[in-house]
Amino acid sequence: MRNTMEIDQAQEPDYDSVKIDYVGFVDPYAVEGMVVLKSDNGKEFHMRAFSGEVAKHISSFGETEGEAAPSIYKMIEEICEQNELVLVKVKIYESGEVLRANLYFTGKKDLVLRNYRASDAMALGAFYKIPILVRKNLLKESMEAE
Repeated sequence: MRNTMEIDQAQEPDYDSVKIDYVGFVDPYAVEGMVVLKSDNGKEFHMRAFSGEVAKHISSFGETEGEAAPSIYKMIEEICEQNELVLVKVKIYESGEVLRANLYFTGKKDLVLRNYRASDAMALGAFYKIPILVRKNLLKESMEAE
């Protein structure tokens, strides 16, 4: 039997909603991106080891209104429009040594895409300004630099 999840079910207790608090780069050449995700209670998750290009896209989504979306995000937007689907949330979790994400769509029918790259899912969450959920065990107390 396949494990299905309803799009409108209550938030799972082991996930917290987060906001993108910081977007930057690990290296001076902007090859590797990083983000700090922050929950309402101040706990953070520092995510890195993804392309600097994705980090640049995430930054651009928050800066300007009405700017044309990068091609892959525009493509997903058009596919959704043609199929009357809307991305409503993304959930980020660990799968072994890597971060993965599930993408939740609703519309004519509910659709869950499972086990995709977390950085791409987070970028889509930023693009659509929708909830980004992170497993609570990934969130840590804030680490302020002194």
